[in-house]
Amino acid sequence: MTYVRLDDMLVEIVLLSNLRAGPVHGYELKRRVQRPLAATLSNNSLYPILRRLEQEGAVTHEIQEVEGRPPRKVYALTPVGRERLRQDVAVLPDALADDEEEFLLRVGFFAELTAAERLGVVMARDAALERRAEQLAALLREMADPGPHPWRALAARHVLTQIATERAWLTDLAHAAAAQPDLLETTR
Repeated sequence: MTYVRLDDMLVEIVLLSNLRAGPVHGYELKRRVQRPLAATLSNNSLYPILRRLEQEGAVTHEIQEVEGRPPRKVYALTPVGRERLRQDVAVLPDALADDEEEFLLRVGFFAELTAAERLGVVMARDAALERRAEQLAALLREMADPGPHPWRALAARHVLTQIATERAWLTDLAHAAAAQPDLLETTR
């Protein structure tokens, strides 16, 4: 079995969002967290995050006795955890903005964010793509004559086309994100 090192923030967001539905025992929580990440999550990754979240007051656990089986920990989200989840998805740090999975995970929570928060996430992603496009354009200028290796330039131009397509989509997403009323305002 191959384990992929996943970003703790990504795991934390998926973990906290799964606990919103109600208390879950550790094994089931691990299964639920792995599914959207499309990666195998080791106990050595999951349980330290759960312990840290417990120490921070975001989750609690209780021991559940099951007849004929060993006792198991059942984890639950606290109000601190709900707010932590909201804060985590409301911001896309520069260090994570280039990661498509981090970005798309936050887009999935847009209904729960304010228009300003949604736009902040979109703008962070766009800035990361702009930086990547600038790097590729500089690389292409350096490869004005690719010589016997035209494949690098071909690949760089392909990625630039993908970036341009996503940036156009981000423009549309920004308009939609700004136009959608804030859920927080409509529920008051």
